[in-house]
Amino acid sequence: MSNQTKTIANNQLDKVPLDLRASAFVRVKKGSWWLRLITLALVDSTLLSLVWILAQHHASSVDVLWNTPSSYIPMLVMIQIAALALQGIYQSGKSRCDYFGIIKTLSFAHGLILIVCFLYQPILDVPRSTFILSWLMSISFICSGRLIINFNLEYFRKQKLLGRNSVFIICEPEDTEHLVNLIKKEKRYIVRGTANARSLDRYCRQKTLDTLKKLDITEVFIAWDAIQNRMFLYWLFQTSGISVHILPMELKPIHRRVGLQKIGGMTCLSFDSPIITGNDFWIKRVFDFCFTALFLIFSFPIYIAIALAIKLDSPGAIFYKQTRIGLHGKPFKVWKFRTMVSNADKLQKKLEALNETKDGIIFKIKDDPRITRVGKFLRRYSLDELPQLFNVLLGEMSLVGPRPLPTRDVDKFSERHFIRQEVLPGVTGLWQVSGRSNIMDFEQVINLDLHYIENWSLKLDFKILLRTIMVVLKKEGAY
Repeated sequence: MSNQTKTIANNQLDKVPLDLRASAFVRVKKGSWWLRLITLALVDSTLLSLVWILAQHHASSVDVLWNTPSSYIPMLVMIQIAALALQGIYQSGKSRCDYFGIIKTLSFAHGLILIVCFLYQPILDVPRSTFILSWLMSISFICSGRLIINFNLEYFRKQKLLGRNSVFIICEPEDTEHLVNLIKKEKRYIVRGTANARSLDRYCRQKTLDTLKKLDITEVFIAWDAIQNRMFLYWLFQTSGISVHILPMELKPIHRRVGLQKIGGMTCLSFDSPIITGNDFWIKRVFDFCFTALFLIFSFPIYIAIALAIKLDSPGAIFYKQTRIGLHGKPFKVWKFRTMVSNADKLQKKLEALNETKDGIIFKIKDDPRITRVGKFLRRYSLDELPQLFNVLLGEMSLVGPRPLPTRDVDKFSERHFIRQEVLPGVTGLWQVSGRSNIMDFEQVINLDLHYIENWSLKLDFKILLRTIMVVLKKEGAY
């Protein structure tokens, strides 16, 4: 990389979190979502409690035996509230007015209550007629409550008596006016600012994020033209507790859980920020450290055996250290067991003409003459990678992530390739379990890395770790 690129990368490193997916620390989602949640939950709890009290009163007035003590009413209410929450009735937007969803959920909750009453007879015993009455009243009361709440919200917003969410728009200049008008139709947003698509470029992102923080933005609207090749960027906003909406929607595959909303009559994709942001990434880091530390303790004899074999097989050091480019373009030393002759780096320049990759970015030769006898065995089972676990302990790498590449390879990167440097590099990754050395086109590597970054989850990491074990045992794509 050039000195200017290194300087910019280092400046960015001082400002941004450790990883595109990580909040600087675990934080709570921005906005007044908690006020909506508390208000709806309190109103629903009050109405449902009233339903069961009236149902109990009805039973006694018609001389029907009601054996359920009043102290069990809160439990019945909690079953219904939990069902509504799981259905997403308390989420932002129009979900609170999903009346069909409310009817379906309360019917399901009453089915659960019926099962509980059956299992705990005679402590819980709701008469059949009273049970049907409570079901109908629950639906009527909750739907009526939603209608009243929605009517009052619309009135207060029109009178500007209720606060609105501060939002920011990122789009091309010619689309700004159109999108501002669309968003203003919702009457629940205040547009605090706009920016063009270049605000999402690699060296402008942090400045954009700083602007959003100063304006106390809770939601960002991004035009599809500005985000279509940058779907990974929603991590940048989500780890700051900011929800992301993409306008307008195009029919292209997106392999993440997204919500669909109507904004000013136009369908948009919404990536809602979780209530607690950054927690999944820090769980990943804790797992990386604990698993690696335990593995190193129990596999110490394997390290000793490999070291002796290398020393007896060929002259030279046991370990091979190479400068690789890691997070945000920061160089670091990767540790590996030596699998080549001691002067392999000098010989590589003479072998460049034999490089088998299509674009020449990655250097790969199937029958590399520099590899030693022990080195072939280590590479076949990926044992040469074991010392990289020390890099994981130092926080320079993760167990799963895009593989860190040498300086020689990164110097040939195009601008779009640098997305690999936005997350911690890994000992294994989607590239390794999808073909390893059999993949000769670097664009395929980039697409796999991009897929991993956009769709990352703890579950995906565990799947890759399990697939890595199978790939190594089968010796797929190893040389």
